[in-house]
This record gives sequence, C-alpha cells and structure tokens, in this order.
Amino acid sequence: MTRASVIVPARNAEGTLGRTLEALAAQDLDEPYEVMVVDDGSTDRSVEVARAAPGPVKVFEQDAQGPAEARNLGVAESSGSILAFCDADVFPTPGWLRAGLAAIESADLVQGHVLPDPSAHLGPFDRTLWVRFEVGLYETANLFATRELFDRIGGFDDWLEVELGKAMAEDVWFGWRARRAGARTAFSADALAYHAVFPRGGRDYVAERRRLRYFPAMAAQMPELRRHFFFGRVFLTRRSAALDLAVVGAAAAVAKRSPLPLLACVPYGRMVLRRSRAFGPAWKKVAAVDVAADLVGLGSLVKGSLRRRSLLL
Repeated sequence: MTRASVIVPARNAEGTLGRTLEALAAQDLDEPYEVMVVDDGSTDRSVEVARAAPGPVKVFEQDAQGPAEARNLGVAESSGSILAFCDADVFPTPGWLRAGLAAIESADLVQGHVLPDPSAHLGPFDRTLWVRFEVGLYETANLFATRELFDRIGGFDDWLEVELGKAMAEDVWFGWRARRAGARTAFSADALAYHAVFPRGGRDYVAERRRLRYFPAMAAQMPELRRHFFFGRVFLTRRSAALDLAVVGAAAAVAKRSPLPLLACVPYGRMVLRRSRAFGPAWKKVAAVDVAADLVGLGSLVKGSLRRRSLLL
C-alpha cells in the first residue's frame, strides 16, 4: 500500500523537470511512494523527460487546462492517502518527503519550506520563490494534504480569470477552502525544497507587476487574507503602504509648494536603498527599476480594486 503520492504538474518544463524528478527519486524514505507527473499540454520535450526519469514515476497527459486540472488529474490517478504537491521547477531535498509525512501526522494541510536554489546566482530582477513560514498563500510548490481533505473540499478550482501570464491563486483558494472546512494547518521547516532561479531583466521584472491587478480579486474571494497576509488589511505589503504614503506626500508637496510633505517619502526611500545597495555598484539601476516596478504595481492594484470593488493598495 502506497502512503504518499507526489503530484507534479508540468507545462513546457523541459529545462527543470528532469532535476525535479531526480530529486524525488533520491528521497530518503523507507517506504514506497509514487510520483504522478501530469503534462498540461506542453509543446516541448517535457513528456519525454518525464518518461525517461528515474524512480517511481507515472506520466499522464492532458490538453492545456491549467495547473488546477493537472493536479486534480494527478490525484485522481494516484493511490496514496497523503498527497504531496511539488512543481516542475522545484527541487526537494532528500528529507523533504519524510519531513512532510511526519508533519501531516498532526495536521490536515502542511505548507513546506521553499528557498531559492542555492547553486544558482540570484540577480536583483530574477524570478524565484521564498516560503519561510505559513503566510496563508498555501503555495503548491511545496504543499502536503490528506486525501480525505482533498476529496472533502473538491480539489483545486481554477476560479480566477487571468489574462496576463499563467493561472494563479488556485492554490490559495484550496488552502482557504480547507481552513473554512476546519482543516488543521501547519508549517514544516524540515520539508525543504529549492525553487529554480530564472534569469530576468528589469523590463520583465517591471512588467510582471501588472499581475498585481488580481490581488484585489483574491481579497474579495478570501477576506481572511486581510487579517493573515495583507498589511493593515488594505495594503498588499508594508512596502506598498510606504509607497502610497510617498505618493501622497509628493502630491501634497506639489499642491502646497512646500518641501515639508516630502518627509512622507522617507520610509519608502529607505526601503528602496536598503535593497538596492545589496547589489553594489549597480545599486542606482536597481533602485530605479524597483521604483518603476512599484509604481506599475500601484497602478495595477488600483485597476484591480476598481474592477472588483475590493480596495487593496
């Protein structure tokens, strides 16, 4: 009897999937487990990579329907009583599965620990992921759930219409539906996995902030996030609150023709300098790109707030 089923959705993941499956094959676990790879309409060699991978891998294919449906298919084809979700650009450490199984003995839903790949250089604009504690987003890059809970709440639901980029927030909604159903949640620091680092320039870094327009929809769908994740209930983060204060201060300085309101810009300025100076001689460029990204993010939040009538800035 297999206790653990690892579900890995993949779309055009040829560059990272092989390493993910090698990491899963190297798990330090003295019991059988299965790895269910669901290819979600890839146009690259993801299927071939999965079929050639070591370990207890089973491969399934579907038309491009998104990660929610891919995970649901993987669960439907699996047999384990514990479901471990891992993305195709995540590399679990050898003790990942063992630690997750231990943590879920006293919980129904466990968020695992995610850090950027330590073997990769991390530039100021590169894309990766950090999950250092249970913040309420329940990222399926590293998430464990009991099958009983999964079946009870009906699996993943692709509820959010996204026009920019890939699907998002199906995992957040899964987590909050679970909590509303009375699920016990926990965080496991020992269930550690590393997320790939994808090089990215400043232009793409700024452009991605346009996706913040969807966060007001998340706040409307899951008001609990205002208490558990968003800053001061109406701000996305502490940094976005500081930016809003700076914008108001700058506007007031122009309106009153006085430099005094510019003092409101100090907290945001300190945040920008603190991050940018970590990148040495390039700090001026990093600071300029960061400010541009934050302003695009503010505009996107305003747009999303108006569209969903759900204020988040």
